[in-house]
Amino acid sequence: MIFTETKLAGAFIIDLERRSDERGFFARSWCEDEFAAHGIFLPPLQANLSSNPTQGTLRGMHYQLPPHEESKLVRCTRGALYDVIIDLREESPTFGQWIGVELTGDNFRQLFVPGRFAHGFLTLAPDTDVAYQVSAKYTPGAERGLRWNDPALGIEWPAEPQLVSAKDQAHPDFSYQLSVSSER
Repeated sequence: MIFTETKLAGAFIIDLERRSDERGFFARSWCEDEFAAHGIFLPPLQANLSSNPTQGTLRGMHYQLPPHEESKLVRCTRGALYDVIIDLREESPTFGQWIGVELTGDNFRQLFVPGRFAHGFLTLAPDTDVAYQVSAKYTPGAERGLRWNDPALGIEWPAEPQLVSAKDQAHPDFSYQLSVSSER
């Protein structure tokens, strides 16, 4: 695997090293030792699948509060999406910054999302499926979200979303999350 650290410390784009022949190719998409060599300790406790029939579906921006924060290894298994993560670590020099990465069923690229990051995506093709390996179990009381179109975050989505759930539309903006976290 080829690990490329993003501008958000601890977040990696991971490309597969393909071994090809007349049958196609073989590649590892997970190896505990290789991930650990990059400081990534992701004991998968849960695996999730998201199926999205409609192009322009937006899901996000989701995260879980400590001590239930989730690290995620995200891969598009069919279709295409624009995957976005936001650094929510207040002590980080990239706190409040975001990156976006195109993941497709054809490029086999993965995105490692550290804990204490918000995560969401916009489907770029119909019938887009997304697989996640997650380091923590879903904890409803720890679930939070940020507004996907908050001007303070300035996320540059490649297209206008066509389908956003009422729950995702109702997430508060980033400044609200900052005020709540400072009250803790």
